[in-house]
Amino acid sequence: MRIAIVPGDGIGVDVTREAVKVLQEVSTRRALPLELVSFPWSADHYLSTGETVPAGAFEELSHGFDAVFMGAFGDPRVPDMKHAAEILLGARFQLDLYINLRPVRCLADRLCPLRAFAAKDVDFVVFRENTEGAYVGLGGNFRKGTPEEVAIQEDLATRRGVERILRAAFEQARSRSRKRLVMSDKSNAMRFVGDLWQRAFADVSAEYPDVEARHLYIDALCMQMVRDPSQFDVIVTSNMFGDIATDLGAALQGGLGMAASANIHPGRISMFEPVHGSAPKYAGTGKANPFGAILTAALLLEHLGRAPEAGAIERAVRACIEQDLCTADVGGSLTTPQAGDAVVQKLEL
Repeated sequence: MRIAIVPGDGIGVDVTREAVKVLQEVSTRRALPLELVSFPWSADHYLSTGETVPAGAFEELSHGFDAVFMGAFGDPRVPDMKHAAEILLGARFQLDLYINLRPVRCLADRLCPLRAFAAKDVDFVVFRENTEGAYVGLGGNFRKGTPEEVAIQEDLATRRGVERILRAAFEQARSRSRKRLVMSDKSNAMRFVGDLWQRAFADVSAEYPDVEARHLYIDALCMQMVRDPSQFDVIVTSNMFGDIATDLGAALQGGLGMAASANIHPGRISMFEPVHGSAPKYAGTGKANPFGAILTAALLLEHLGRAPEAGAIERAVRACIEQDLCTADVGGSLTTPQAGDAVVQKLEL
């Protein structure tokens, strides 16, 4: 299995190094044939060469690799974030990775910030539509920089795009024991896009009578996630609302440093990345939590059919959390490399 590794910027480099360390350990101990190929795409590369992504790069990835692991992107030396958009969003859109899958699973009671709930109550998954919505870049400015400036940002939804993310989420709900699904939108205010989501939701729901399906407006969803996260199993929503809801979900599982994600197109190459940003001021300081990146590596292996190895990685991270073998943001005192080493030591394969 060939895995493309793109560490990116800031702490992306630090945490990716630890995720690769864990992947290499799994490969060695399980005789798992993994070929990890690094790519330099980053702010440093862009600033030194003027190149964000080489021509034909995404085609090369789709034909020559089984998966892509990406770190984080963002650097104040590139204020318009051109490289980040062309690398990260470029991969999502050009590879048509329409499922942004974000597990929200708390691994220890002390990480759950809600007084009345424990780790067992935070265990759901969010399906965020990943190639449409407000992030496609439709819009513009008129009379920019003047008192009469007008800015327009358009939210794009297609029947095909909405149906396929809904169907993917229903399939996931059907495979889980509780078989519950919530679709979330803002159709009471966003009439046209909301109407499309509502009609598609009704039609797709009818195909899955075994799944308990309901609807919540996005503001109500966020409120209910805080009031009682145990009610949720699978959540499906749009690009922008999914971005917001999953950051709230990350807080429920111990913070952004614990959050993993996958960008998937079933049957094609998929991309895996931790949820957090590049945090440039912490780069190289040893303060970054690598567990989100390591759990992302577990997601990658699970997607490639290696569920036992993925489960072993998650159990190792859980053991580290329980024994305070972790970075300061989740209650430990280890550095980034030390936390990665602790996971390697706890691996039972």
